Amino acid sequence: MRNLPRHNSLYRVFPALSHSSFRWFWGGQIISLIGTWTQNIGQAWLVLQLTNSPFLLGLVAAMQFVPTMLFSLHAGAWIDHLPKRKVLIATQTIMMILAFALAFLVGSGSLQYWMLLIMAFILGVSNTVDVPTRQSFIIELVGREHLANAIALNSAIFNAARLVGPAIAGVIMGVWGPMWCFLINGFSFIGVLGILIFVPSIPHQEKVAPKKETLGKDILNGLNYIRKTPSIFMVIIMMGFLSTVAMNFNVLVPVLAKIDLQEGALGYGLLMSTLGFGALIGALTVVIKSAEGPQPLLLLVGAFGLGIFNVVVGLQNTYLLSAFFLAFLGWSMIVFSASANSIIQITVDGEYRGRVMSVYSLVFGGMVPIGSVYAGTLSDFWGAKVTFVISGILTLLFMCGIVFLLRRYRKDEGHENSGLI
Repeated sequence: MRNLPRHNSLYRVFPALSHSSFRWFWGGQIISLIGTWTQNIGQAWLVLQLTNSPFLLGLVAAMQFVPTMLFSLHAGAWIDHLPKRKVLIATQTIMMILAFALAFLVGSGSLQYWMLLIMAFILGVSNTVDVPTRQSFIIELVGREHLANAIALNSAIFNAARLVGPAIAGVIMGVWGPMWCFLINGFSFIGVLGILIFVPSIPHQEKVAPKKETLGKDILNGLNYIRKTPSIFMVIIMMGFLSTVAMNFNVLVPVLAKIDLQEGALGYGLLMSTLGFGALIGALTVVIKSAEGPQPLLLLVGAFGLGIFNVVVGLQNTYLLSAFFLAFLGWSMIVFSASANSIIQITVDGEYRGRVMSVYSLVFGGMVPIGSVYAGTLSDFWGAKVTFVISGILTLLFMCGIVFLLRRYRKDEGHENSGLI
């Protein structure tokens, strides 16, 4: 497939879209991600309907991310030695089957809580392989020159889906019930699978690394590479802490809506949509800045924003103000995470890409079980609003420590720029 002319004004602003293979893949993901968010919202509300327990909701979220914690490092070493397109076809097919299975169980009235735990774990295994593979696959579609723009565009559609999916889910659950959330997600995989199977052009495909080392040695080499690359190492540390403490929205927002604010399914869906709206604006902020390369300052702004707006959301007593400040929280989350992703992917050597992105997935998603249990437990005792405040204060204290360490590193090592400040 030929790329569209580079002089087109659209492709000057969004140069990654000038690559036809990326355009197809990006377009397919728009539909798939809306389906994913529709299922996420339906599943969270279904758990609360079955159990009325924030802790058990957090446990389901934890089960979905336990595989990332356990197997992410192994998946990264494995990904570096396999064609990424074939891996994605396999993982997307498994997730489609799981969505249809959940729709059947809900529709037949046979779903029980323990089944949700098992299916969340299986979905987590698939995601453990799928997420770092998709992250590593992007450079094969656009090359290194337009990688930052492609990452930002992916964040934009992810958060457009975060905006649209919850709103769709809220309406669907209110009118037809949660079964349709899972059914829609199942059908949403068909498009991206068709694109992966039938679009052959991968213009910047990286060579699959030859299998020379044992799996354990491959993992150790990847970890040593991260440790010796300061920009990657510090971003990984930041992502690990913030994803554990400051980004537990799948647990806290449904509890905030149902228990603290006494809202129904539609109110919950709209709260998630405002979070998604802010995240979409954050992604567009990163898209606009991506032409200048990764933005370390944006990384720090997003991180501090997570601390500030967690506190602010927790101090609100009305639905409208909670929704308003959740949008700022969503903006901060995506400005931080998209900037972190760009810094890592621009910095990493191709030989280690799968392993480094698996560690990124580990600290971004693999810490969710700990974060979910943390958020669910605190919410059980004190409610979602107090948990938001505690999380924000811990985040601000942590980030002050990080800035202090970065400035000290810069001074002691004689670096004019540490890569982050």
